[in-house]
Amino acid sequence: MRRPLSHSIQLPSYKILFLSLLGILTIQTVVSTIMRYSQSTPSLFAGISYLSATVQAQTGYGYPPSPTPSAPSCKGANTTAELIWYPPVKSDVDTLSTVINGTGIYGFPINPYGNSSASTYWEVYTSPSNPLVPEGFNGTCQFPQITGGGLDDSHQHGVDLKAVYSTMLGFIPEQYNANITSYRVTNNVITSQVASMLIAGMYPSRANQDTPLLIQPASIDSLEPAYTCSVASALYGSYGSGSTAPAWLAHLNASASLYATLDRLSGVNPNATDWHMSWDHYFDNLSARLCHAKALPCNIANKTDCVTMAEADEVFRLGEYEYSFIYRDSNQSLPASVASYGIWVAELAQNLRHAMGQGNSSVASGNSIRYRHNVAHDGSVSRLLAILQIEHMVWPGMGAEVIFELYQKDGGCYFLRVLWGGQIMVSSHPALGRLDMLPVETLLGYLDGLVGVGGSKVPGLCKTPECAFDGEGCK
Repeated sequence: MRRPLSHSIQLPSYKILFLSLLGILTIQTVVSTIMRYSQSTPSLFAGISYLSATVQAQTGYGYPPSPTPSAPSCKGANTTAELIWYPPVKSDVDTLSTVINGTGIYGFPINPYGNSSASTYWEVYTSPSNPLVPEGFNGTCQFPQITGGGLDDSHQHGVDLKAVYSTMLGFIPEQYNANITSYRVTNNVITSQVASMLIAGMYPSRANQDTPLLIQPASIDSLEPAYTCSVASALYGSYGSGSTAPAWLAHLNASASLYATLDRLSGVNPNATDWHMSWDHYFDNLSARLCHAKALPCNIANKTDCVTMAEADEVFRLGEYEYSFIYRDSNQSLPASVASYGIWVAELAQNLRHAMGQGNSSVASGNSIRYRHNVAHDGSVSRLLAILQIEHMVWPGMGAEVIFELYQKDGGCYFLRVLWGGQIMVSSHPALGRLDMLPVETLLGYLDGLVGVGGSKVPGLCKTPECAFDGEGCK
């Protein structure tokens, strides 16, 4: 089950002034290739998006126990943090020999969710009047689909958040107030469906009631992100999925025999590029089955010739490896993520400043808002984790969240606490480090240096390659 935020860390004694939350769809769902599985259920990736003390004990891979913090000081703010990439801490997730030759999935459990499926669903069919042959996995599901269990999970997540930020902390009111709490979604309709259930979980009186969801025009949406950034696309394409970079091809070549086995069992064409440029598609299909208590697939001509659990585990390790490589292990991950997600972090910085009485919020009608909830995707959260240079990168699971909490001590200094899956986030960047009561000016100085106040640097970053290191993808 999802670990309640209040149970995982010690609550500070300061006054909380503002909270911004960025989360992936908080549901258990059969999803498209840009969305993943629920952190909030005891399913395949129940723990992958937060590295709990239990997992650390099993694998040596999680966050260390929280030390007793020293009293923070305003004088400790570092407003000139270096704008360079720092490597993540090496672990089993990004060690290729462990990915290929290891066993299991780093100690995470595989316990299917027990709720029944939705009463309505998409059922794929082919027509004798359609002469075209479909590509990809042969089945009756059309992605994305949200299950009944997934919607219920979203509702429960709203209940959990309300219990912490209203009942326990008194930060948001017991009853919904549009002047205090806001919700934002992307242009993917699934995020709106999830937000609808989450809101009803937080505020039962909003069930079947009209509630506004903030959304930006599709062409400039910073949350997904959907704005055009040719430089970021070129950088990702030069070293990541679909590239011919030797560092990327290494894990694909090392897992060629697994591809051959799965292609034979599934009927996927070995020449289908989108299935073989990364492990994304096989990851989606296999984990979706397990998360919904379905058997692993078998050869359509031989029902006894099936994918084994060991083969599925290797696919999952490869998927984790890929996300770590794309968003942290490559030194190009920082400039690519800054360019493609810089506008959203500039909006975050503006909202933090507004909460401190320094200018307006990023939304014209949101000057009194103090709780901002963003429902987005794994690619959204991954880019943010890359910018914050998280110490251990994993593929963000469904329900994974980054929470920014702004505190004030005795009416004076402002401090920031950043939570990742209910735990204090730890960054490889020495100026950020353990993001627990960090002087807020340190983070603001770092973000301003990367993207400019108001995102002023982003248009230029998206047009002109700007690399901190020589190497693949840097011209």
